[in-house]
Amino acid sequence: MKKILLRAAAICALLLAPAIAEAAEGFATANVNMRSGPSTRYPAVSMIPAGESVEIHGCLADLPWCDVSFYGGRGWVAGRYVQADYRRNRVYVEPQYYRPLGIPTVVFQFDRYWDRNYRGRDFYRDRDRWRRGPDWVDDNRRPRDWERRDWERDRARQEREWTRDQAREQRERDRDRQNWERNRSDGERWDEQAGGGNRRDWERQRDRDGTRVREDFEDGYGGGARPAPLIRCQAMDPSCAE
Repeated sequence: MKKILLRAAAICALLLAPAIAEAAEGFATANVNMRSGPSTRYPAVSMIPAGESVEIHGCLADLPWCDVSFYGGRGWVAGRYVQADYRRNRVYVEPQYYRPLGIPTVVFQFDRYWDRNYRGRDFYRDRDRWRRGPDWVDDNRRPRDWERRDWERDRARQEREWTRDQAREQRERDRDRQNWERNRSDGERWDEQAGGGNRRDWERQRDRDGTRVREDFEDGYGGGARPAPLIRCQAMDPSCAE
């Protein structure tokens, strides 16, 4: 009876061993996207914050990508962003640690994986395109990349033209300001000259009116003093001497 029980226990242990080895605990080392496939080109499922624990179901043998679970979601994370406890130390999940950590090597089966985990996701409707691989999807998007480069080139050209126009307008404003300052200087000099001539004419006219006596070579008196103006007496004025 004991042999039967021991044999049953051994069989149960063998049956449970793969289930136990199917998952190992890991920790995200940075804020990292959990992807719907083993590539950064696959759509993101969710973001795992740094320090959060994840359940590692397996990793690819030829690529450092691991199938993990995080809060009920399932996806792929690069091994360089996941660490696990190994001999009281934390190590990055790399192929040499798969066996010691109890992490099995797995294969990414697109149809089975997406049908099981992403039926309710928006990107699931494009599964026919993604089934061919992320590289094919990128090739299919290259015309858009060319369009983006054309748009960036046009924008750079427009910025150069705008800068050139601004520089030309600034030169025109500087030239107009210089012309205005030159004209203002010329006007001030003209005002000084014109004001001086007007002042001399005014003084000459004042001298002609007899306000004061001064030499005048144009009055016909030969350079002598101008006589005082003749004062006529009014009739019947006793103070006036004829």
